[in-house]
Amino acid sequence: MPRLWEHNLLFDFPDARLARSHRALRLRRVGNECFLTLKGPPRASKRYKMRREFETRIQDPGALRKILQELQLQETFQYRKHRTTYAPVRSERGRTGLLLYDETPVGKFVELEGPPHWIDRTARALGYRPEDYITTSYVALYRQAARRLGRVLNNQRTRRNILIQF
Repeated sequence: MPRLWEHNLLFDFPDARLARSHRALRLRRVGNECFLTLKGPPRASKRYKMRREFETRIQDPGALRKILQELQLQETFQYRKHRTTYAPVRSERGRTGLLLYDETPVGKFVELEGPPHWIDRTARALGYRPEDYITTSYVALYRQAARRLGRVLNNQRTRRNILIQF
Protein backbone atom coordinates (compact mmCIF):
# COMPACT_ATOMS: atom_id res chain seq x y z
CA MET A 1 0.00 0.00 0.00
CA PRO A 2 1.14 3.58 -0.46
CA ARG A 3 2.85 5.72 2.14
CA LEU A 4 0.11 7.99 3.54
CA TRP A 5 0.20 11.12 5.68
CA GLU A 6 -1.94 10.96 8.83
CA HIS A 7 -3.13 13.74 11.07
CA ASN A 8 -4.40 12.56 14.47
CA LEU A 9 -6.33 14.66 17.01
CA LEU A 10 -7.08 13.39 20.50
CA PHE A 11 -10.06 14.73 22.44
CA ASP A 12 -10.91 14.70 26.13
CA PHE A 13 -13.15 16.45 28.62
CA PRO A 14 -11.76 19.41 30.62
CA ASP A 15 -11.38 17.14 33.66
CA ALA A 16 -9.34 14.63 31.57
CA ARG A 17 -11.70 11.79 32.47
CA LEU A 18 -10.85 9.83 29.32
CA ALA A 19 -7.10 10.02 29.96
CA ARG A 20 -7.58 9.21 33.65
CA SER A 21 -9.57 6.10 32.70
CA HIS A 22 -6.88 5.18 30.12
CA ARG A 23 -9.25 5.69 27.20
CA ALA A 24 -8.67 7.75 24.08
CA LEU A 25 -10.95 9.41 21.55
CA ARG A 26 -9.13 10.03 18.28
CA LEU A 27 -10.12 11.77 15.07
CA ARG A 28 -7.76 10.60 12.29
CA ARG A 29 -7.50 12.04 8.80
CA VAL A 30 -5.76 9.91 6.18
CA GLY A 31 -5.81 11.48 2.74
CA ASN A 32 -9.47 12.26 2.02
CA GLU A 33 -10.76 9.81 4.62
CA CYS A 34 -11.54 10.48 8.25
CA PHE A 35 -12.15 8.08 11.15
CA LEU A 36 -13.30 8.44 14.74
CA THR A 37 -11.87 5.84 17.12
CA LEU A 38 -12.61 5.16 20.77
CA LYS A 39 -9.85 3.15 22.42
CA GLY A 40 -10.70 1.34 25.62
CA PRO A 41 -8.37 0.93 28.59
CA PRO A 42 -5.42 -1.42 28.06
CA ARG A 43 -5.89 -4.97 29.26
CA ALA A 44 -3.26 -6.56 31.47
CA SER A 45 -0.37 -7.91 29.40
CA LYS A 46 3.37 -7.72 29.90
CA ARG A 47 4.26 -8.22 26.26
CA TYR A 48 1.47 -6.71 24.15
CA LYS A 49 -0.74 -3.64 24.13
CA MET A 50 -4.28 -4.99 24.11
CA ARG A 51 -7.31 -2.73 24.06
CA ARG A 52 -10.74 -2.72 22.51
CA GLU A 53 -11.22 -0.25 19.70
CA PHE A 54 -14.40 1.03 18.10
CA GLU A 55 -13.93 2.89 14.84
CA THR A 56 -16.21 4.47 12.27
CA ARG A 57 -15.66 6.43 9.07
CA ILE A 58 -16.69 10.08 9.30
CA GLN A 59 -18.28 11.85 6.35
CA ASP A 60 -18.03 15.40 7.71
CA PRO A 61 -15.09 15.90 10.10
CA GLY A 62 -15.87 19.61 10.54
CA ALA A 63 -19.38 18.84 11.78
CA LEU A 64 -18.05 16.11 14.05
CA ARG A 65 -15.54 18.53 15.64
CA LYS A 66 -18.42 20.94 16.35
CA ILE A 67 -20.43 18.10 17.93
CA LEU A 68 -17.48 17.12 20.11
CA GLN A 69 -16.98 20.74 21.17
CA GLU A 70 -20.69 21.04 22.04
CA LEU A 71 -20.22 17.98 24.26
CA GLN A 72 -17.40 19.90 26.01
CA LEU A 73 -14.68 17.72 24.49
CA GLN A 74 -11.46 19.58 23.75
CA GLU A 75 -8.53 18.84 21.49
CA THR A 76 -5.80 17.76 23.89
CA PHE A 77 -3.06 16.43 21.64
CA GLN A 78 -2.23 16.13 17.98
CA TYR A 79 0.41 14.22 16.11
CA ARG A 80 1.23 13.52 12.51
CA LYS A 81 3.01 10.66 10.87
CA HIS A 82 3.61 8.90 7.60
CA ARG A 83 2.28 5.36 7.64
CA THR A 84 2.84 2.54 5.20
CA THR A 85 0.50 -0.41 5.63
CA TYR A 86 1.72 -3.66 4.20
CA ALA A 87 -0.74 -6.22 2.88
CA PRO A 88 -2.53 -8.08 5.67
CA VAL A 89 -0.84 -11.41 6.33
CA ARG A 90 -2.87 -14.52 7.22
CA SER A 91 -1.56 -16.69 10.02
CA GLU A 92 -1.62 -20.47 9.87
CA ARG A 93 -4.87 -20.33 11.86
CA GLY A 94 -6.48 -18.04 9.31
CA ARG A 95 -6.39 -14.84 11.36
CA THR A 96 -5.01 -11.69 9.81
CA GLY A 97 -2.07 -9.70 11.10
CA LEU A 98 -1.01 -6.23 10.00
CA LEU A 99 2.51 -4.94 9.52
CA LEU A 100 2.64 -1.14 9.62
CA TYR A 101 5.62 1.19 9.27
CA ASP A 102 5.28 4.60 10.95
CA GLU A 103 7.61 7.55 10.43
CA THR A 104 7.16 10.14 13.18
CA PRO A 105 9.15 13.10 14.51
CA VAL A 106 10.05 10.93 17.54
CA GLY A 107 11.24 7.89 15.62
CA LYS A 108 10.47 5.24 13.07
CA PHE A 109 8.45 2.25 14.24
CA VAL A 110 7.19 -1.07 12.98
CA GLU A 111 3.77 -1.87 14.40
CA LEU A 112 2.60 -5.45 14.40
CA GLU A 113 -1.09 -5.99 15.04
CA GLY A 114 -2.66 -9.41 15.26
CA PRO A 115 -2.74 -12.63 17.28
CA PRO A 116 0.15 -13.03 19.76
CA HIS A 117 1.69 -16.02 17.98
CA TRP A 118 1.67 -14.08 14.69
CA ILE A 119 3.25 -11.02 16.35
CA ASP A 120 6.03 -13.07 17.92
CA ARG A 121 6.73 -15.07 14.75
CA THR A 122 6.76 -11.97 12.53
CA ALA A 123 8.93 -9.98 14.97
CA ARG A 124 11.38 -12.90 15.14
CA ALA A 125 11.48 -13.10 11.31
CA LEU A 126 12.34 -9.38 11.27
CA GLY A 127 15.15 -9.93 13.77
CA TYR A 128 13.41 -8.63 16.92
CA ARG A 129 12.90 -10.20 20.34
CA PRO A 130 10.15 -9.56 22.91
CA GLU A 131 12.60 -7.29 24.79
CA ASP A 132 12.43 -4.95 21.77
CA TYR A 133 8.65 -4.55 21.99
CA ILE A 134 7.26 -1.13 22.92
CA THR A 135 3.68 -0.91 24.20
CA THR A 136 3.81 2.82 24.90
CA SER A 137 1.31 5.15 23.19
CA TYR A 138 2.42 7.83 20.74
CA VAL A 139 1.39 10.50 23.27
CA ALA A 140 3.77 8.99 25.84
CA LEU A 141 6.53 8.62 23.22
CA TYR A 142 6.20 12.31 22.32
CA ARG A 143 6.30 13.29 26.00
CA GLN A 144 9.41 11.14 26.57
CA ALA A 145 11.12 12.75 23.57
CA ALA A 146 10.21 16.24 24.82
CA ARG A 147 11.66 15.48 28.29
CA ARG A 148 14.80 14.01 26.73
CA LEU A 149 15.26 17.18 24.68
CA GLY A 150 14.32 19.50 27.57
CA ARG A 151 11.32 20.85 25.67
CA VAL A 152 7.64 21.36 26.32
CA LEU A 153 5.28 19.80 23.84
CA ASN A 154 3.94 22.63 21.73
CA ASN A 155 1.22 20.59 20.10
CA GLN A 156 -0.84 20.23 23.26
CA ARG A 157 -3.83 22.52 23.58
CA THR A 158 -4.99 22.37 27.24
CA ARG A 159 -6.41 -4.80 19.57
CA ARG A 160 -3.16 -6.07 20.40
CA ASN A 161 -0.10 -4.49 19.02
CA ILE A 162 3.50 -3.58 19.64
CA LEU A 163 5.88 -0.98 18.28
CA ILE A 164 9.52 -1.60 17.54
CA GLN A 165 11.76 1.42 17.08
CA PHE A 166 14.49 1.43 14.43
